[in-house]
Amino acid sequence: QFTTYNKSLFHMSQHSTPMIRSHCWHPLPGGLLQERDKRAKWNGIPTLLQKLYESSHPNSDLSHAHSFLKVLSSQLSMEAMSFVTEDRKTAQESTFPNTYTFDLFGGVDVNNWLEFRLTALFLLTVNDDLVKDCLSVLYNCCICTEGVTKSLAARDDFVLFLFTLMTNKKTFLQTATLIEDILGVKKEMIQLEGIPNLSGLVQSFDQQQLANFCRILSVTISEPDVGNDDKHTLLAKNAQQKRNASPSRAEVNQVTLLNIPGFIERLCKLATRKVSEATGANFLQELEDWYTWLDNALVLDALMQMATEEAEQSSTESSDESSLATSPLRHRLPQSMKIVHEIMYKVEVLYVLCVLLMGRQRNQVHKMLAEFRLIPGLNNLFDKLIWRKYTASNHVVHGQNENCDCSPEISFKIQFLRLLQSFSDHHENKYLLLNSQELNELSAISMKANIPEVEALVNTDRSLVCDGKKGLLTRLLAVMKREPPDSSFRFWQARAVESFLRGATSYADQMFLLKRGLLEHILFCIIDSGCTSRDVLQSYFDLLGELMKFNIDAFKRFNKYVNTPEKFQTFLTQINSSLVDSNMLVRCIVLSLDRFENVLYPPVVEVLSECCLLSYMARVENRLSFLFRLINIINVQTLTQENVSCLNTSLVILMLARRKAKLPFYLNALREKEYAEKYPGCLLNNFHNLLRFWQRHYLNKDKDSTCLENSSCIPFSYWKETVSVLLGSDRTSLCAIASYIDEPFMDLDRDLLED
Repeated sequence: QFTTYNKSLFHMSQHSTPMIRSHCWHPLPGGLLQERDKRAKWNGIPTLLQKLYESSHPNSDLSHAHSFLKVLSSQLSMEAMSFVTEDRKTAQESTFPNTYTFDLFGGVDVNNWLEFRLTALFLLTVNDDLVKDCLSVLYNCCICTEGVTKSLAARDDFVLFLFTLMTNKKTFLQTATLIEDILGVKKEMIQLEGIPNLSGLVQSFDQQQLANFCRILSVTISEPDVGNDDKHTLLAKNAQQKRNASPSRAEVNQVTLLNIPGFIERLCKLATRKVSEATGANFLQELEDWYTWLDNALVLDALMQMATEEAEQSSTESSDESSLATSPLRHRLPQSMKIVHEIMYKVEVLYVLCVLLMGRQRNQVHKMLAEFRLIPGLNNLFDKLIWRKYTASNHVVHGQNENCDCSPEISFKIQFLRLLQSFSDHHENKYLLLNSQELNELSAISMKANIPEVEALVNTDRSLVCDGKKGLLTRLLAVMKREPPDSSFRFWQARAVESFLRGATSYADQMFLLKRGLLEHILFCIIDSGCTSRDVLQSYFDLLGELMKFNIDAFKRFNKYVNTPEKFQTFLTQINSSLVDSNMLVRCIVLSLDRFENVLYPPVVEVLSECCLLSYMARVENRLSFLFRLINIINVQTLTQENVSCLNTSLVILMLARRKAKLPFYLNALREKEYAEKYPGCLLNNFHNLLRFWQRHYLNKDKDSTCLENSSCIPFSYWKETVSVLLGSDRTSLCAIASYIDEPFMDLDRDLLED
């Protein structure tokens, strides 16, 4: 009761302007306060806060306030350091009594008042240390007490005020650290356009500050993760898009950034600048040990800044070697930190570029990244920094989550691969990943096959492609083939290479990769490596599908590698173990088989008769088995971006059947399967609902429809027409699903779709 009453007296209103708050501390008798302080183990914090408050009034000597603040800062920083080095999951408020007491007695409000006052009086230039200590106190409180962070995040005026402090280079680091923590818990995303003179602020940053600012930007331009699987269904996403027709705050913030002169160019320079090599033999171990201790990357900047200041002070005060040796920070800070420093910068910069590449302004971003030679710059860094030769390439991500990115070097590699994936995906600029010689090789492949060159290849600006003996894609293939079976990098590498092939199928692109042994490597990983990761296997199935689609040479190579019944059975087992993961490969085989069957060219006929994979898919019972399972494993309520491909693969099978006038045969086979499984109407009603959703989803999405057309070489008009035929209400039509559902079982799941 005592502490609650005392806090209520001292707590300043959050709805009043900080500089004119009139509430004041109502002191208790000194003896009573000291006695209670001793019993409750408050460590003198209430008394210090009282003195801090009294010494921060107008016309008071701020040097006294600073002295009190220093003592408080010291007490809180020790707890914050303890919190960073211990496991946060087990940490409780009671573990950090100083921070709890500071907040309990209104210390956060007093601190904010003092900070606001310094700015209002234009004293920042002469009170840098005082402002730093104010920021330090707030940051330490945020680390140990989540309630403080949420309270600060709820005040938009305070958050915007913090951005104004970033103009001061001496307080930039502390301010950026605090802003990052606050934005991390803020319920509503901040609007960058609300920051006073944002363009001037960003342009005033040096490169180091800009890199740190990217940590803050990453929170403001990324769509928030709702954290609920149900919200990730396509049904929920479509409903959300209808409710929010206008651009999201993240999208508005992306546009705001792109309008800042020189912003993208500076990020490209940051991403591609070179760094000095580490000389320590135990660099990786040092790196992991230190990053485990460093909870926040900005803390590393603080360490580097302190080390620099300490070195300058030591050089002026004494040149005694022993005095330098006793310096605790210099004693503990390894030289390899300089490289970690640069790696952390690049992680943040690449993340921002990646998000912008996936946004609505993608084409504008692509044009700028090409112009500022981002890809050639990354290519020059590949061997020296991104995938250095002396780095343990078999380094496996530790922890239970194989996609964990808990070390700087792992984060850097993954972010680099994600950027390549976003850069290449369905965009003509993908050829910038090659060098001039490799582009000539693609042209030669097309000429030898007597097919025209891809227009995007012809239009590629040779002055913007990679330099050196190898392009970025070729370098990536080399490290991909060396990656050990248990490395989680395989997933991201496969995704990056697959994105180069996605879109309209290019024979030259496929042959370029086939000549470098990619197909054999993928088959080894699927069949012989013992890989059990579903994510990695899915990425390899998808890549294999893009690599083999419509390519007779790829099927020849497949048959040469899978040369025993045992290998082929292992391959089929992997496919059948999860159709959600492998259905894109199934689609590729079905489409390729259909094209090859319509060609009378002798080499094609020979492969059709000899290839075990094509022969297997040519049997109608196998295609029907895939069709039944593809429809059975999804429904409207569980459709996501990950499994909607199962619906489209089932549609491909039926479209090809319709071309050959066999659609009634397939629909009747599904009906017979229902009755054999003793669930009449269940499968076909589910498929009917799925197709109704398909119409709502794809007929309003140009990009999705383009992707479907490019990947299947089936005009989208035929997709729409086939769906309409299947959904026909005429029960006399042999091509309508309704004709194969008996009346008692009709519309079994209508209510589910309407819900």
